[in-house]
Amino acid sequence: MPVFQNARFHLSAHHLRDLPPASGIEVAFAGRSNAGKSSALNTLANHNRLAFVSKQPGRTQLINFFTLGDDKHLVDLPGYGYAKVPEAMRMHWQNVLSRYLSERQSLAGLVLVMDSRHPLTPLDRQMLDWFCPSGKPVHVLLTKSDKLSRSESSILIGKVRKELQEGWGEKITVQLFSSLKKQGVDEAEKVLGEWFFGNDADAQDEPAASE
Repeated sequence: MPVFQNARFHLSAHHLRDLPPASGIEVAFAGRSNAGKSSALNTLANHNRLAFVSKQPGRTQLINFFTLGDDKHLVDLPGYGYAKVPEAMRMHWQNVLSRYLSERQSLAGLVLVMDSRHPLTPLDRQMLDWFCPSGKPVHVLLTKSDKLSRSESSILIGKVRKELQEGWGEKITVQLFSSLKKQGVDEAEKVLGEWFFGNDADAQDEPAASE
């Protein structure tokens, strides 16, 4: 969807008080450190360095807002589960993330990024427990799926989908995704486009009619 290719950095926030006004529409990306969250954002935006990518986990330590225009934002949340983060910082981000996910009125949906080789960790489940009571949709990206065989991928997607819907309801969708191979981009864009634009999502891809 071309609108994601217009994404530009807007601001970073360390505390909830630093967030922009809760107007418009936001879609947040969350995931365990090194699950491929920043790479997924960059792939969807067709931008190599929109979100900072590092081989060292735990580098995203702020809530980063990227504007799409028209009061619409992609939000990159701090990665969680990195063991070397100091305890005080871990507790700070646990409080910030739980409150952001449960209280943010402009948050339309959550993209939860999981490494396809290690899905549904205890911390992934905690994120779902924080967010799902809001009744808003969740879309799970099972990243690095290029590292799985076709049969492994088929078994994985069925197993994860079943566990998600049994544990957290029908508003959760899941797909395979590979930033390296650019696989699953169209499917993810369609889901996020509907969150941002509703029934007008498909129209965002259509060229303007000539006069």
